[in-house]
Amino acid sequence: MSSTIWSVDDHLEDILGAIRPLDPIELQLPDAQGCVLVEDVTVPVALPPFDNSSMDGYAVRTADVAGASEEFPAVLTVIGDVAAGGGPLPTVGPGEAARIMTGAPLPPGAETVVPVEWTDGGTGGGAATTMRPAGEAPEGASGEVRVHRPAEAGAHVRSRGSDVQAGDLALEAGTVLGPPQIGLLAAIGRGTVRVRPRPRVVVLSTGSELVQPGEKLSEGQIYDSNSFALCAAARDAGALSYRVGAVTDDAETLRATIEDQLIRADLLVTTGGVSVGAYDVVKEALSSVGDEDVPGSGVDFRKLAMQPGKPQGFGSIGPEHTPLLALPGNPVSSYVSFELFVRPAIRALMGLKDVQRPKTRAVLKADKALTSPDGKRQFLRGRYDAESGTVSPVGGSGSHLIAALAHADCLIVVPEADTSVEPGADVEVVLIG
Repeated sequence: MSSTIWSVDDHLEDILGAIRPLDPIELQLPDAQGCVLVEDVTVPVALPPFDNSSMDGYAVRTADVAGASEEFPAVLTVIGDVAAGGGPLPTVGPGEAARIMTGAPLPPGAETVVPVEWTDGGTGGGAATTMRPAGEAPEGASGEVRVHRPAEAGAHVRSRGSDVQAGDLALEAGTVLGPPQIGLLAAIGRGTVRVRPRPRVVVLSTGSELVQPGEKLSEGQIYDSNSFALCAAARDAGALSYRVGAVTDDAETLRATIEDQLIRADLLVTTGGVSVGAYDVVKEALSSVGDEDVPGSGVDFRKLAMQPGKPQGFGSIGPEHTPLLALPGNPVSSYVSFELFVRPAIRALMGLKDVQRPKTRAVLKADKALTSPDGKRQFLRGRYDAESGTVSPVGGSGSHLIAALAHADCLIVVPEADTSVEPGADVEVVLIG
């Protein structure tokens, strides 16, 4: 274990300096959600590819409905139907109209669409006719329609290329593919896309006292919350996460478990067993692991000038030199460490440039001064009010206060040189909610 006291910034820099983005792969669209594009995507065809109606109604010439009103409606001959995905289009001539469905192409000769609500619904042979469902076969001319309002050219028409034009940049490299981006790719005809895959993160808790939620607790036992919280945090960061059941305080068992997990891990995260106790199994199991022929391999256990989260471990293990971050076991220490170090590592594996949580400044709203140990950067849980620009502490500074963490949406940062922060002071805030 290193005797040097590391700063928070130096520890993060060491981690990010060793992380390399995952190699790109080609994925089908459903599998690419949450992944990061590695190339610009241009539009091959205009979207929409043709002028089409945004309403159910009638495609007409503007001159034929100019001056139309309730008292003096324009009476047009209905020459047929135009359905989305239908067959040949009728040509709309003077005094004519074509029934048109939403999404259907604007037929030749037509200049605008009048919604069906602006008409009498159409009449044929004295009987009222109704709009037929899209896709139903047209039957040719079917009586007349009375239009009660005028319409300007292009009204209720989605123009060709009004969304994107052929050759436009649809999505740029570095974009995270969410549902709207997946939809755009499908709309322009892309079935596959080249991306960096979502990192596979394995989370493993250690401690003989840990019991799975839902089981009965015996004396001296607690429920394993860390692995659940960190798996959720890894997914929130963009990773695929895998939770391993808590491992007892046995170095050989832990080593074997980690070796079994390497096959599905791009990043391995452990929690617990990294301080100076007699049963700090992670340090015992991994401090001697590494390849002497590969500089930097193995796991280095170190102390950081921070609270909570002083004990930390970082290195690489296994034949593929998989990155491993060893976090402390107290719930708040573990989660804060994840936000500061593991989340940026996950984002770096994804190939993102902006890997850290957003930060802002806020006015401290508190009943009394906040205290902090000299020489340590403290991270306190808080609630941030963007409207007032204030932040309020939530709970105390204890690293076991997980209930307070559950009600926090930010971390209040107290610098290493500050031992007290008075109410009304300007503080840095890390937004985690």
